[in-house]
Amino acid sequence: MSDFLTRDNPYLSRPTLPDGSQELAELVATYVQDSLAENSRRAYLSDLRQFEAWGGALPATAETIAAYLAAHADGLSVATLVRRLASLSKAHQARGLSNPTRSELVRTTPLRGIKRTRGCTQQQAKPLLRDDLLLVLDKIGDGLKDVRDRALLLIGFASALRRSELVALDVADIEDVRRGIVLHLPRSKTDQDGQGQKIAIPFGRTRWCPVAALAAWLEASGIAEGAIFRPVDRHGCVHNARLSGEAVSIVLRERVAAAGLDQRRCSGHSLRAGLATSAAQAGVPIWRIKAQTRHASDAMLVRYIREGELFIDNAAGALL
Repeated sequence: MSDFLTRDNPYLSRPTLPDGSQELAELVATYVQDSLAENSRRAYLSDLRQFEAWGGALPATAETIAAYLAAHADGLSVATLVRRLASLSKAHQARGLSNPTRSELVRTTPLRGIKRTRGCTQQQAKPLLRDDLLLVLDKIGDGLKDVRDRALLLIGFASALRRSELVALDVADIEDVRRGIVLHLPRSKTDQDGQGQKIAIPFGRTRWCPVAALAAWLEASGIAEGAIFRPVDRHGCVHNARLSGEAVSIVLRERVAAAGLDQRRCSGHSLRAGLATSAAQAGVPIWRIKAQTRHASDAMLVRYIREGELFIDNAAGALL
């Protein structure tokens, strides 16, 4: 089992074509593989392995899936159960099987009951707000790793990039323009067709300018092509490898803790959430925020907007 929806995946039926063309069959399998992002395929495959380890098999019945959900109701979060249900749904669809996850038994009996019993509030990453970001930056030194981390945090915040997008940036993705830089994203979570997206980062109005911080890192590291954000070892050597998404979370937590702030619930997503929430606090219109964050829908973005506007025209504040 190398991956989900790959040509050698046991969960994917190989196409049988009228002319028996193996080459065409391989082409169809490749297109199916490319219909999902790499991270999604890994997550689906992990979920399917868990289902098999429990004793399930494909194709599954609605009764089996309902029992699986009920058996894991106390040990897994509602969000995880919903994702595993989506994985089972995708696996049945990929093989052209009848989809038991759409049955009323699965939707109503265990899933809705579990949500009602336990609630379905997701544990969100804590936004790193602008003022807290400035406190963090004030505590960062001047070593090579410090220069990298300063650029990483500022670009991550200003661009509202997902951590996978942030570490995927190459020098060739940067375009210098009169008012700052433009980041060219060849592909992202909300752009699976690879049409490309552009993110504008203007010159900062404070001493913590993201454009200047990025330029300082590239100059100090000597990076002229390839990955922008790379590991720096304890000897101050810059590696050729690309920084991982998890490393972004580690850097953020370490820097937040060093500034004396609470690092709990901090992750690489805190930069993206911090930009959205801070912009809402500053009165930036939601459509402007959405243009920067590139959320596919307003549902997730509104969570940050509401949090950022909790104290704006607060009813209690007007009375007490």
